Amino acid sequence: MSLADRDKKHLWHPLTQHKTHPDTIAITKAEGCSLYDENGNQYIDAIASWYTCMYGHCNPYITTRVSEQMQRLDQVVFSGFTHEPAVKLSEALVGILPENQNKIFFSDNGSTAVEIGIKMALQYHFNKGDKRQTLVAFENGFHGDTFGAMSVSGLSVYNGPFEDFFIDVKRIPTPNGKNTNAILKLLKRIHESHSVAGFVYEPLVQGAAAMKMHHAEGLQTILEFCQNKNIITVADEVMTGFGKTGRYFASDYMQIKPDIMCLSKALTAGLLPMAITSCSQKIYDAFYSDDLKKGLFHGHTYSANPLACSAALAGIELLQSHVIQKNIQRIIESHRRFDSKIKSHPKVESTRQLGVIYALDLNIEMSRYGGLRDKLFQHFMNHGVFLRPLGNTIYILAPYVISDSELEKVYKSIQGALEIL
Repeated sequence: MSLADRDKKHLWHPLTQHKTHPDTIAITKAEGCSLYDENGNQYIDAIASWYTCMYGHCNPYITTRVSEQMQRLDQVVFSGFTHEPAVKLSEALVGILPENQNKIFFSDNGSTAVEIGIKMALQYHFNKGDKRQTLVAFENGFHGDTFGAMSVSGLSVYNGPFEDFFIDVKRIPTPNGKNTNAILKLLKRIHESHSVAGFVYEPLVQGAAAMKMHHAEGLQTILEFCQNKNIITVADEVMTGFGKTGRYFASDYMQIKPDIMCLSKALTAGLLPMAITSCSQKIYDAFYSDDLKKGLFHGHTYSANPLACSAALAGIELLQSHVIQKNIQRIIESHRRFDSKIKSHPKVESTRQLGVIYALDLNIEMSRYGGLRDKLFQHFMNHGVFLRPLGNTIYILAPYVISDSELEKVYKSIQGALEIL
């Protein structure tokens, strides 16, 4: 019996309606930019397995470091204990994060990183004796699948059954270069009528909303308003972090930095689960007290797992290397050349790019998980390319180690897809 058949007996997969999509593809090996299935087929992983494996699968630089750490210390409780991989990682992260970030809090995944960011924002005001209960978030954002993260998300396809249980959240549009004044007016009305604790946002790129991009200047203005009103800003960089936008973090494009940042995915190069919520000294100081109740009483069993910390350290070293930085620029230029060829195609409605993130919208009506989308997905897989369209949006977010020939294969598969629609 094949792995795929055995899978059907007991497994329940994420984002899947198993009655209409009963089949899975069994992957048995991964190396570099390639995935291999149980039938020997090879696929270019053009989305880095949900934007995690940015230095390639099974990167020996990372796996060696984790293997060495495994022989010394595998796991230890992080409440009351510490260890070298966590300390070294905190030092390395503070070295590349925006200059106001000073404290590092560990958790398990992107959703919990956001959950902690929300709790920090709410408890910051509570500890100050200024109880605020409302959050502001962008329309069509996505921040994860735990309840706080769902509350600030705006995609009802994921959250519909749970919306009656959410935190109070007011939504604002993303800035497009023309609507900044209107957004500010809306923010002022929200601030005057509600006790706003924080603003949770994906800076510059909304990933699950199909790589929708917004303006840095408008976001800068929103952040300035929040700063003036002591509204705690929480940047969800789970998707955008670690070089994908062409800078280490999307927040590097704005002069005003977030109070809190949420990191995961590429943090550990896709090797092990881990997340981090970082914050400024200002946030930390609101919890630093002789009063025990003012502490942040949140914890995860695998917080700061030494193996995950070692993977993250190795990943940061690669990110800062000349080779990876050169590769990032090569991919950026390659996408620009592809865009110049494809953007005028009659079946392409629009294109956009920030760093290595490239997306195009088809001028065809498609549901997010409908039959036409499935047809596109199968076309790409048949041509040896793993791309995961979001409705009528096709996007590329490949590992930094992808070769020119592999990129060309990805581009050709997209060009071929346009001809079958």
